[in-house]
Amino acid sequence: MTTTYGQDALITCDRLVRVFTADGIEVQALQGLDLLVREGELTALVGASGSGKSTLMNILAGLDTPTAGAARVAGRDLLTMTVRDRLSYRREVVGFVWQQTSRNLLPYLTAAQNVALPLQLSGTRTRRRARTERALELLELLRVADCRDRHPHEMSGGQQQRVAVAVALANSPAVLLADEPTGELDSHTAAQIFDAFRTANETLGTTIVIVTHDQAVAGEVRRTVAIRDGRTSTEVLRRSEVDATTGHETVVAREYAMLDRAGRLQLPAEYTRALNMRDRVALELEPDHIGVWPDDSEERP
Repeated sequence: MTTTYGQDALITCDRLVRVFTADGIEVQALQGLDLLVREGELTALVGASGSGKSTLMNILAGLDTPTAGAARVAGRDLLTMTVRDRLSYRREVVGFVWQQTSRNLLPYLTAAQNVALPLQLSGTRTRRRARTERALELLELLRVADCRDRHPHEMSGGQQQRVAVAVALANSPAVLLADEPTGELDSHTAAQIFDAFRTANETLGTTIVIVTHDQAVAGEVRRTVAIRDGRTSTEVLRRSEVDATTGHETVVAREYAMLDRAGRLQLPAEYTRALNMRDRVALELEPDHIGVWPDDSEERP
């Protein structure tokens, strides 16, 4: 990680480790993970089941504590927070949207009441009218104002998730975290939910991190970070380019491998499979790059 980039990062994870013990067996969910997210970014985290994505999200949400390493969000040290600090952190600094639509909303409250509840619980003296106005403002922003007086069972799954995003945004969090928020939805509805996240990011400037298996969602963000075996392995960065002749705008994507402090990197699995790379590779230092080739030595077993 570069110092310059880290200085303006809202989320910083440095060599993050999380070890679980079950039946006397230790499992390393995170194995020295590094991650930086700038303020205002909309970032997707992708990876296979068991790669460590959900563990990372629980740590960033203040629901779990790292075993080792460093993690800071909006200036808060996630390793040293007390129980009271964590409660304040979850109420004021982060918003969270779960995959299960039923987990995000209280069934006996209307949409507007669900959005107003975090404001009521925040501890700040906010008048009821101000809470109601804030709730309606967010429901309007996310295009579910017509659901204001409906209970969750009276809304579709997509409407519930958009209301859930409004709930997560109620206290103007520095970071909005979402764990597979489109996992229970069809592709059309999933696109609407992602549009809600994009609206929150562009209109409110909220920093958003989404864990997703949905490649369509991952392909819509400017930055996608892949996690493999408890470490960040690769990133895909997308930027818009305008053709000087036609004036047409296209999105260009480029993939990068993440280099850790020990100089290690994880080559994408599809690359190594395509060239039958395993065990070791041949390296050659060039003036402006490092060449990596399959091992062609006769000593290879």
